[in-house]
Amino acid sequence: MREIFTGLPWWVKWIAVPVIALVVFGGLIASVAYFVISLLFKALVFVALVGGLIYVVRKFTASSSSRDW
Repeated sequence: MREIFTGLPWWVKWIAVPVIALVVFGGLIASVAYFVISLLFKALVFVALVGGLIYVVRKFTASSSSRDW
């Protein structure tokens, strides 16, 4: 791979090749990033809902058990 880039200007290696890679694989990169971000958001919503459910259940069981006495 190094032999391919020898003798070429620096901007070909550091600007042109990454820009071409973004143009070619841009849709794939965007869809993978969207999938990862949506998965993290869904995991955060799941944790918040489970935490809220545990809080509500403990609140009601604590208040109902104190009334039994």
